[in-house]
Order: sequence, then structure tokens, then C-alpha cells
Amino acid sequence: MGITRKIRQSQTIYPFGVGGIIDLRGESFVATDITTWGGQGTPINSRRLAAKLGVRQFRAAPRMPDGKRRFVPKAAGPVYARFPKWLFCPQCRSMVRWRARNENLDHPPRCGRCPRQLVPMRFIQICARGHMSDVDWVLWAHSTASTPDQEQCGSLNLRFSVREHTSGLDSLYVGCLTCKAGRPLSGITNQSNMERLKMTCSGRQPWQRTEDAEECDATPQVVQKGASNVYFPDVHSAIDIPNTIDVAPEDEEAAQRVYDHNMWPDLAEAPDGPAASAIRTLISVQCEVTEEFVNELVRRHSSELAGTPLLSSEVTDLSQDEWTVFNSAEPRATPSASKDDLVMREVGLGVHEDDPEHLRYIAERVTKVVAVDRLREVRALRGYWRLRIDDEQYVSVHPKGSPSWLPAVESYGEGVFLAFDEQRLRAWEKEPAVHNRVVNGLEPDLDSALRQKQLRQTTGQRLLPRYPMLHTLAHMLIRQLAFECGYSAASLRERVYARGYPEEDDRRPQAGVLVYTAAGDAEGTLGGLVRQGEPPNLTEAIIRLLETGMWCSNDPLCSEPSGFANLNRAACHACTFLPETSCETGNALLDRTLVVGSETIPGFFQPVIEAATKQSVGEVHR
Repeated sequence: MGITRKIRQSQTIYPFGVGGIIDLRGESFVATDITTWGGQGTPINSRRLAAKLGVRQFRAAPRMPDGKRRFVPKAAGPVYARFPKWLFCPQCRSMVRWRARNENLDHPPRCGRCPRQLVPMRFIQICARGHMSDVDWVLWAHSTASTPDQEQCGSLNLRFSVREHTSGLDSLYVGCLTCKAGRPLSGITNQSNMERLKMTCSGRQPWQRTEDAEECDATPQVVQKGASNVYFPDVHSAIDIPNTIDVAPEDEEAAQRVYDHNMWPDLAEAPDGPAASAIRTLISVQCEVTEEFVNELVRRHSSELAGTPLLSSEVTDLSQDEWTVFNSAEPRATPSASKDDLVMREVGLGVHEDDPEHLRYIAERVTKVVAVDRLREVRALRGYWRLRIDDEQYVSVHPKGSPSWLPAVESYGEGVFLAFDEQRLRAWEKEPAVHNRVVNGLEPDLDSALRQKQLRQTTGQRLLPRYPMLHTLAHMLIRQLAFECGYSAASLRERVYARGYPEEDDRRPQAGVLVYTAAGDAEGTLGGLVRQGEPPNLTEAIIRLLETGMWCSNDPLCSEPSGFANLNRAACHACTFLPETSCETGNALLDRTLVVGSETIPGFFQPVIEAATKQSVGEVHR
């Protein structure tokens, strides 16, 4: 018998996806792998994301029926197993090794001696290979045995007590009620103690049977079950976009020349034919384009015929397609009535030549504003790590590691996209102080970080100064819009487009941010965020966020390197941090100074601040 609990559908991906621990009403559970779904789940289609992750389909956890008395089918999606299984009574302090046969439907575990609900032990053990299990409390309690009876005891009759006149872990004590052996918890998190006690890894996950365990010679490490290194989920997301390729709008004329060439029909009909290579070379020479350009057009033509999505040449990077599509948005006065999953329109900033200087400075930097009236995002969980992020220690959501589908959640919402002037960004990035702060300062910290590979999926192979600047601006914008449009900061999300490519690469460098809201339990939102992206609301929000970002209540400490692995510079909870569900890097790679500037670092928007300050002083003296 189990216990039925409800969580939000989006939480089944992050933060309580497969392998993640969730606390509910004093109980603790862990999400089991997808083999326990029993074929249940709502199918979700996202061809671009499926191609990247190598699966055929995604499934969302089915929504539970409302009401307490309705029938709930077995295996209705994700299953959460009780973990840790070692519980204790907060009144009599007795410890209990809870088993599945003890479960009582819809009733939490209770002490056999007292009427109190049992509480899970705070400590668990994990290993670098991703295994997780209860601490061997019997071994720990008897590890200081001093008599033959204590050495041979092995009783499960344990007690978790609190000792007086001590503090910290030394005040917590696990003792055996049968032989009176016991030991305080001081030193339990020291891995050398685990080695001396010869504590072994279980070789499995909490929901797996003993016969499913694999051999594991890694020494387990004892941590608190809520520690940040217990669970690093591998979540991937994609926004639905029309079929695109990495062809800039200015290249459409060249594409038309290729389409009008008399040999194009032969190449399009047989792109792998014996004469295809010669025809491709002939077209590229006569139309004055590269052969790769011709290949992309052939790929687009084949995709349109097959009705399949057209991906970038680099399938692992889905951002380039999104960046291209958002930049292709055209002006439109009102939202389209289209039922497509992506509805957008360029709205601009509404700044004119006779406007104040600081507004013109904003318009010189923000070159495009797109109101996204409707978008669809799919987020999928592929696996996770424990202790550290290491490809060799990766744990798939499927025990055999080769699933045909992955758990996911789709959500609909709205957003605002901002593109920035590439030439000004490049000139700003070449400033010696800016280059030194990021390339010689933040980049080495990123190289040595445990999450380096995960973060590189967002920043690209090179960390350009534009990324922490645009990333911080996105955080500041979300915090400002939370005041303006009525959404909480936790309901807004970001996507930062700031990848740079070598000069020989044909792909266009990115410089933009998308702030959007996506609710997993709704078919869209009410338009409040889009309204804030229309003129003159957005320029006013930008001015206010820049004014707010000029100082932080935690200065000067805020300006020091901080965060996990020193991956932040001028950033803290008082000025830039967001709920981690809103940030694609978990509040890493932030630097407020790159946005607003300082005495030694020229901020990208520093001229805007100086012009606004100058105008304000002028109005005061009138």
C-alpha cells in the first residue's frame, strides 16, 4: 500500500524529477525511474528536442483527478518511494527501519509506542557513481563496540537521541538499546571515517531491489538529504519554432538565386545522386555562394517535403534556431489570431530622434524588441548526477540508459525578446578592463567549476563578456517586471542568447535575451508581460532597473567574487539573484558591474545612466 500525494506537474521534471528527493508534510520521498510509469503519461511532441536527445517521444505526468474520493489508477505516472527508510519518533526517539509492508494508504508512518508521526533521518549516503541509500546506522552505532556482545550484536533496536551539554553533530547520538553501544554523529560526514569503517555502497537506488544492485567499489559519502550535491538534474528545454535554417535574412536574395538556377530541380530531386556533388559545385560558383549554403537549402527543401523539423547544422545547440526566428519577427500592430505555438510581433522601443539623450542611448543598444504573444516550451529530464557532474558517472532516467522516451512537461506562455547591437557589443568587449574581468577572471573560475560542462551548454565554448552582462540584465529585468506586470519572479524565466563563434564559422553571433512566463497548468497567460514589452513601458522599466542596479544594500561585499566556485562577481540576493527555477544557470555567471559600470569597469549601459543623471540634474536646477 502506498500514499497518494499531489505535486505540480512541472515539479516532476525539476526539482523533483527522477532521483530527486521531495519533502511533503514531514515525510520524505524520492522519484523512481521511468520504468515504474507503467505506460502511463500524456504524449508530448517536440521534434527539435527529441532529435537533440535521441528519443522518439516525451511523456508528461498525467494530471490527477480533483477531489479525495475519486478513483486513482495504479501507476498513474511518476511513482515516489519513501526515502530515507530509517525513521525516528520525535517523542520517544526510537528508530524504525520502515518497510513497504508497513505502509497504510493515505496515512503517514506512526510510532508503535507513541501517537506521533515518524520523522525521516536527516543523513543519507551517496557515491560519485550516482547510487543513493540509507546510512548503515547499525554499523555506525556498533562501530565503537568495546565488548564481544556489542561486536556481535547487530540489533535494529536503535535510538536517536540528543545529548545535553554538547553542540553540533556531537550532540546527536545513535545508540543500540540491546547492547548499549552507540556513537555520536560527529565525523559522520568525513569520508575517511567511512573508509575506516569499511562502509560500502549499496550499488543501487532506493527504489531498486537488492538483486538489481550493481557492483560499486566507490566509498560512499554521508551528506544531509537536502544538500545541494545530492542531485544535479540534466534538464533540456526547447521553444517551439517554425522550420528554419541558419540563413540570415539578408541571404534570402542569394537563396532565391539558387532556387532560380536551372540545375536546382535536379539537385533537389536527387541530393545524393551520382551527379549531386558536381551540380552543387556548379551552383555555388555560378550563384556566388558557398557549397555549405547550397547544402542548407537542400536540407530545408527535403525537410519541407517530409514535414519534419529543420534543425541547425549543430543539433546539440538549439539556441541558434530560436535566435534566428526571433530576429525574423515583423512589425504588426495587434496580436495574430493564429493558433500556432509561436505568435510574435516586433514592437520596437518607441524612441524618436527628438527624445531625451538617455532614451536614444537605449535605442542605440537595444536594436529589436519582439512581443511574444504566445509560445510553447518543452522541458525534458534525461538524467542526473550525484556529488559532482561527470559524464562517466551519469545516471539515466531509465536503468538501462537507452530510453525511447523521456519525462517532460510542456507549458504555454508569453514573453518579451530583446536583441542588442552587435557592433557596440564587440567594441565594448574589446575594452581592456572588460576583457580582463571576464576572460582573465571569470573564465578560469568557470574552467575549474564542477558544473563547467553543464554551463558551457548555455554559454558556448567561449565565455564572452556579453554573456554575464546579458544574463545579469535579464535577472534585473525579471525583478523589475515582477513589480510592473503582477507576476512573481518565480513565474518568470529567462533564455540568454549570447554565443559567439569564430570568424570562420558561418553562424551569426548572438546577443539577446528572452524573458517569458510559462505555466504548466494553463493554456497561456493574460498578456501582462507582453504589455510591459510595448512602448513606452519597456524603456521606462530599463531606466528603473539601471537606477536600481547602480547600488546594492550589500555593497561593498556584493562586489567581491562569490557564489558556488566563485562564478559570480557583483551579484547577490539583494540585487540580482532569482529563484533557481527562473535562471537557466542556477544563479551563476552574474556581474552587475558589466551592466551599470564602475570607476574602473565601463558598463555596457553606463552611458545611459550618465545621460539620465545629467538630465535629472539639469531639471533640478531649472
